[in-house]
Amino acid sequence: MALKPEPTAPFHSVQYALRVLECVAKHTGGVTDVQIARETGLPTGHLSHLLRMLRREGYVEQVTGGAYVVGESLVLLGSAGNRQQALYDKLQRTLSEIRDSVGAAVYISRYIDGEIKITQYADGPRAPKVNEWVDFRSAGHASAVGKCLLTQLDHNGRRDHLARHKTARLTSRTITSEKVLFSRLDNQPPTVPVLDLQEYAVGTVCAAVPITAGRSVGCLALSMPIENAHRLRQAADALNRSAAPVLLSLTL
Repeated sequence: MALKPEPTAPFHSVQYALRVLECVAKHTGGVTDVQIARETGLPTGHLSHLLRMLRREGYVEQVTGGAYVVGESLVLLGSAGNRQQALYDKLQRTLSEIRDSVGAAVYISRYIDGEIKITQYADGPRAPKVNEWVDFRSAGHASAVGKCLLTQLDHNGRRDHLARHKTARLTSRTITSEKVLFSRLDNQPPTVPVLDLQEYAVGTVCAAVPITAGRSVGCLALSMPIENAHRLRQAADALNRSAAPVLLSLTL
């Protein structure tokens, strides 16, 4: 599977966050934000934002005197014995927080062995998940999840996928032309959420943003009933801002 070369915005944030965590882990007795800025070369404003995110996610903690030390989440994810369960639990907590903040069901999807797979999701009574009336694996051309994953593949990767999963018409809004679909995917800015406006299912709108590092293709997505469509773009922007912590958990 070949990926497109350009990285996404969350990827850059994660690279910076990893530099901060490496610095904090190196100073077992704690390290100040001034020292972190000096060692990482990050601007103070950007560093403050990262440290807030890392504290919120439990990757660093602030001790007496304002110094930063390694947090519980980082310790758990660094433990080989229960890493997979710790990662699942951490992602599930994050998804639940995102669900509550954006008021929509949220999903993590990965492109694994040539197939679209929803690996985790968080829904609720006021944030119902989408009715999977057509297998997501066969609806990559229509769903926000699928289109977001396909944008991260190169031309040959997309052609291989569509050779196995035809662009069937699911609603009157579904793009069935491969030429039109490829043009949309090529022109999709990597920092802008991919939208699905009733292309997969009548009565449902969705958005997805990439969470890609190395050769791992993934996305963070949301869905909501059509009556909430007026909130979609605002929710999608909030989802975009939430992508970095999810990608960081997957990267560690």
